Amino acid sequence: MKRLRKGDQVVVLSGRDKGRKGAIVQVLPSGHVVVEGLNLAKKHQRPNPQRNVTGGIMQKEAPIHVSNVALFNAGSGKGERVGLRTLEDGRKVRFFKKAGEVADV
Repeated sequence: MKRLRKGDQVVVLSGRDKGRKGAIVQVLPSGHVVVEGLNLAKKHQRPNPQRNVTGGIMQKEAPIHVSNVALFNAGSGKGERVGLRTLEDGRKVRFFKKAGEVADV
């Protein structure tokens, strides 16, 4: 089980977008995540009329390493680190390390 999943609300901990929140769009196997609307990079796109692609300078979300994002805890209103725990009934769930409360319901 992964600590961060697609669709999770996260807070960026370092870099240009520090403190901003967004949803995870993609989790990459290299240990990076792509967050919606954050860490935008400019890409110079050459036009391709056969594929109906217009040229210009496009903005694209770049990956952020998982150590630089934290899962957003709605209870505390902050980003917190996440751990894994096995419950009495055998289910594996994520929990917030500082608060100790379960993130998955």
